[in-house]
Amino acid sequence: MVLIRDVVQQALNTGYLTIEAENVLRQLLSQKYESEDFNAFLKLQLAAMAGYVKQESRELVQANSCAC
Repeated sequence: MVLIRDVVQQALNTGYLTIEAENVLRQLLSQKYESEDFNAFLKLQLAAMAGYVKQESRELVQANSCAC
């Protein structure tokens, strides 16, 4: 069984959150989870906001909206 904290740890280790991992997080967050998982998710949010973790989905949106 995959846990939120496992997905978060992988993203923190690599500095990258894939679209697949985002989808897994959405699914896991819609179910019952422990406070440790919630805290890990908050840590991921902070890391993404600070630029330590890049999101594949945001990169695709930015690339598609570029007026190049």
